[in-house]
Amino acid sequence: MAAQINPSILSADFARLADEAQAVDGADWLHVDVMDNHFVPNLTLGVPIVESLARATSTPLDCHLMIEDPDRWAPQYVEAGAGSVTFHAEAAHAPVRLAREIRSQGARASMALKPATAIEPYEDLLPELDMLLIMTVEPGFGGQAFLDIMLPKIRRTRELIAKHGLELWLQVDGGVSAATIERCAEAGADVFVAGSAVYGAKDPAEAVRALRTQAESATAAAAWACGH
Repeated sequence: MAAQINPSILSADFARLADEAQAVDGADWLHVDVMDNHFVPNLTLGVPIVESLARATSTPLDCHLMIEDPDRWAPQYVEAGAGSVTFHAEAAHAPVRLAREIRSQGARASMALKPATAIEPYEDLLPELDMLLIMTVEPGFGGQAFLDIMLPKIRRTRELIAKHGLELWLQVDGGVSAATIERCAEAGADVFVAGSAVYGAKDPAEAVRALRTQAESATAAAAWACGH
């Protein structure tokens, strides 16, 4: 699969979200961080904003739920217009049931892991998912420095995906930039969430294109991609 770049609106101007969504023309998805000030120590936006964004852009929405009780709330984000909904393994009570419910409503189901959460206990659950998100910072705030210690976890996850022959997207989120995206791609990621690296640029659309070029180049040279 070709590399995908998902700009995070957490780094956008919240007073101009419709314009900011248009500013990243060419992005694969628009990454929407939903935080409840309980699961993570920050409060962002909810269902009404997602509904408005879905009307304002043709770019599909990738909603990352950093919230408690996603089993209850995730389906509402599908109804609001999200094309992909990510819940956290640490917060979901019944992740298989939740993934199946998200899929049954027509969206892609994704599960996220915090930096300290190992992938191995979730190996048998991977076939139930369309995407797995490995957080490369502690969730809650944008602009954090990339955690290099997550690279081995990305590699192990890519190995598990290959072991089971899955068409599972592997997303990374946190500190992704021109300085780090190639390492992520080499390790096995193919979907990249970038916030300040995109919205902090003079030309956000050009930043998306440049990041994609870097990721595709690194992927082409990566051992895991040989034969794909």
